[in-house]
Amino acid sequence: MDALIAAAARALSAGDPLAALQRVALRDDPPALALRGIAMAQLGELVRARELLRRAARAFGARETVARSRCVVAEAEVALALREPGGPPRALLAACAALRVRGDTANAGQGHLIAARRALLLGQLGEVREQLSQARALDLPPLASAVMELVAAELALRSLHTRAAREALIRAHAAAQVAAVPALLAEVRALAAELDRPAARCVDARGEQALRLDGVEALLASRALVVDACRHGLSAGAAWRPLAGRPVLFALAQTLAEAWPADVPREALIARAFRQRVTDETHRARLRVEIGRLRALIAPVAGIAATPRGFVLRPEGDRPVALLLPPLAGEGAALQALLADGAAWSSAALAQALGASQRTVQRALAALEAQGRARAVGRSRARRWLAPPLSGFTTILLLPAALSPD
Repeated sequence: MDALIAAAARALSAGDPLAALQRVALRDDPPALALRGIAMAQLGELVRARELLRRAARAFGARETVARSRCVVAEAEVALALREPGGPPRALLAACAALRVRGDTANAGQGHLIAARRALLLGQLGEVREQLSQARALDLPPLASAVMELVAAELALRSLHTRAAREALIRAHAAAQVAAVPALLAEVRALAAELDRPAARCVDARGEQALRLDGVEALLASRALVVDACRHGLSAGAAWRPLAGRPVLFALAQTLAEAWPADVPREALIARAFRQRVTDETHRARLRVEIGRLRALIAPVAGIAATPRGFVLRPEGDRPVALLLPPLAGEGAALQALLADGAAWSSAALAQALGASQRTVQRALAALEAQGRARAVGRSRARRWLAPPLSGFTTILLLPAALSPD
């Protein structure tokens, strides 16, 4: 390593990207390209940083595996900051493996944490667990340890294990103090605050009440039959019946839960599920079909009985019924929850995170923009979407794969 490269590297480690650029700004050799890319990333010029890191990775020779792998890890972190998760992170995981074999555990761990954070964005909670286990097996410095515990805390929150989340936050706070990075400490405090904010609304025989995450966890662990409008399904203890891909069936279940223990007239069910104000025999026949489908899907958890004027929900074992509603009313709540992280998202990345078509997401974004709840910057393929932070409650339950039973 020549003197200028060494000096630039020291400047970057000290958090002084301008000093680093002064030493390597006019050089195009691979080490200089890599340092320039990292410096541009620290300055917030993420698109330029990604370009430089790609050039550096290509320029390093076949024998320079460690240097090339470090560039791949850095580029993946830039892509994460740009909210461009892209396809499967094969190159990143291969780079992690190469770094681990060659003894660079710090950068290998950093790569696994980037893969875990990417999976969190996409709601792939199983992949988050896998990457966390890989990172835990490595000897990480305090800063990376703090990030790892933050990821573990968010995973626990998404899985509604609030006790595990609190324990992970304590470990994250301790590691962040050792690392002495104020931004990390602020992130720990922000995530801890999520535990004390309302996360959902519960409607049951006592009326409507706001629940924190631990309250939601307790409700789902109780013997109540919960019609869950956050993740769209029915829960009764350990039993879970997903209805996320069946909007008509979930609308029927929610309407029956809202009226429980009373029944619901057929006309009201048709209006709610089919959005038809005028009903005829065709709608009644379709309602019977859909009620039959719903009855079959939820049979081990609850039944649906016919009454002279409509239908009524009959939970198994005289369970009480509770309706769990998201804290944010209206369509597009999951979209707002993603945008609330303050980053600029492309519609393609939002579609990937939500598992929806890009056209569907674009329509939802247009509706949010018309309501003043989102705004676009840039044009065409460079267009990105932003939204103000959602204050007063936590959006954990609205994020993709929230409360996933995996």
